[in-house]
Amino acid sequence: MLSRLLKEHQARQSERRELQERRRRDAIAAATRLTEALVDHLNVGVAQAYVNQRKLDQEVKTLQVQAAQFARQTGHWISMVENFNQALKEIGDVENWARSIEMDMRTIATALEYIYKGQLQ
Repeated sequence: MLSRLLKEHQARQSERRELQERRRRDAIAAATRLTEALVDHLNVGVAQAYVNQRKLDQEVKTLQVQAAQFARQTGHWISMVENFNQALKEIGDVENWARSIEMDMRTIATALEYIYKGQLQ
């Protein structure tokens, strides 16, 4: 009877150990799955951030190229406007010169007219 109780006790302890070991393995497996799920979730965010960063870097490079092109084009436009202004100033100078010559010619014509009229009288 004592030996039977001892065997039953040992059998129950063995079952409990097996049950405990099974639960421990299940808990470890569940913790592993949870950890993997969390890491996967974080990795998705990190991967998306990396993709976004690469897109931003590409956009920055494109913007830098376009800004440099715009600066060159603006410089060209400024040069053209300055040349145009200079040409307008030169036209104004020629116009003033032409007016001055015209006034001189009128003065000479008037003087010649007076002289011619004076000789006829």
